[in-house]
Amino acid sequence: MKYTVAIITISDKGSKGEREDRSGPAIKNILTADFEVNQMTIVPDQVDIISNTIKKLIDELHIDLIITTGGTGLSKRDVTPEATKSIIEKELPGFAEAMRMESYKITPHGIISRGICGIRKESIIINLPGSPKAASECLTFILGALPHALSKLKGDLSDCEQP
Repeated sequence: MKYTVAIITISDKGSKGEREDRSGPAIKNILTADFEVNQMTIVPDQVDIISNTIKKLIDELHIDLIITTGGTGLSKRDVTPEATKSIIEKELPGFAEAMRMESYKITPHGIISRGICGIRKESIIINLPGSPKAASECLTFILGALPHALSKLKGDLSDCEQP
């Protein structure tokens, strides 16, 4: 089964056309054959716009996987985790923990990311850092677990034992 994906780049400058989005395309290039990117969009660093965009993609368009990039740092305008937290039903801390842990092995700055991951309805939301390199690395760290997680979320009742 192919899972549908929407990539949301969170960037004030990108949303105004003042900066080229390099992270969204980098993320799209990493996704395996299990995933089909149906939407790519750029929105400003505003909680209501981010949360409403995610809600529309899940509630109306039934996208399986939402990947955000940007807005996970420490600046005053970085609000992606807050926007995500406001609309998820359950948090998936293991994904965020794995990304921070593996990122820290590359750079001590890896633990600065505040990105979270969670579930809304039958969809998974993943917050990635904003830089193309960090976003690509973080997605690579968790990519192998995503198809199984989505399968379980959508009702697969088979045992989870390893083959």
